[in-house]
Amino acid sequence: MAALALEDGARGQARGRRGCEHYDRGCLLKAPCCDKLYSCRLCHDNNEDHLLDRFKVKEVQCINCEKIQCAQQTCEECSTLFGEYYCSMCHLFDKDKKQYHCENCGICRIGPKEDFFHCLKCNLCLTVNLQGKHKCIENVSRQNCPICLEDIHTSRIVARVLPCGHLLHRTCYEEMLKEGYRCPLCMRSALDMTSYWRHLDDEVAQTPMPSEYQNMTVDILCRDCNGKSTVQFHILGMKCNICASYNTVQSGGCRISVDQQ
Repeated sequence: MAALALEDGARGQARGRRGCEHYDRGCLLKAPCCDKLYSCRLCHDNNEDHLLDRFKVKEVQCINCEKIQCAQQTCEECSTLFGEYYCSMCHLFDKDKKQYHCENCGICRIGPKEDFFHCLKCNLCLTVNLQGKHKCIENVSRQNCPICLEDIHTSRIVARVLPCGHLLHRTCYEEMLKEGYRCPLCMRSALDMTSYWRHLDDEVAQTPMPSEYQNMTVDILCRDCNGKSTVQFHILGMKCNICASYNTVQSGGCRISVDQQ
C-alpha cells in the first residue's frame, strides 16, 4: 500500500469508522492536488491552504481494507459500500438523501428531483412551487450571500429565495429576521409584512401628531414597489399610497399647507 499523508481527522482514525461531520461514507478521497487522504473536500479545504477540485478526484481509499483504487461506489477488494449515493461526476459519496446531479448547476443537489426545477436565468434549482412565481435575477446563485459573504451555489446550507429574487443562506436569513425585515441588498421587505402594516395603521391612528405637524406632508419613496407619493408626515411611519407598505424613505422635504403657516 502506498504511503500517503492523512488528514487530521483520518490520522489515528479507527479502521471502519465511516465518514466525517459532513458526509457518511466508507472511503477517503485521495486529493489530486496534494496526494493526501481526506474524508471529503470540506475537510480538506478546512485543513489546507488550497481547495480540492471534486471533479478531478480519481482515487479513493477503502476505510476497511485500506486499498487505494479508482473512485467507484463499492470497494473492489472487500465489497464495502462507499456510499448509498454515489455521483461519478462530483465524486460525492453519502447516505441516501434523494440526491440528484443537476447538469445545469454542475453539482449534486438534495432532492427528490421531481420536487425541483432548474431556472435557466437564475441558474439554480428551485422548488416546483416557485416555478413561474419568483422574480428572476440572472445568475443570482453565483453571488455570495450578502450576510456571511460565503458562496451560495455550492453551499451545503439551503438557500432562501426572497420576494425580490435575492438569495440568502437559510441560517443567515433566520439571523437577519432577529434584527430586521429588509433584504440587505435592495432593502425590499424580505417577508409578508401585511399583518404588521395593519398593526402600524392602528398605532398611527391612536397616536395623533401635535397640531403644528397635522397638516405637514412629505414626499416618500417606497422600497417595496418603488413608487413615489406624497403623504402626511407621522413619526411612527409613512405609508405608501400605492401598495400600503410602511417600508418607505423620505425623498423630499416636509411641507405645511399655507393656511397652517
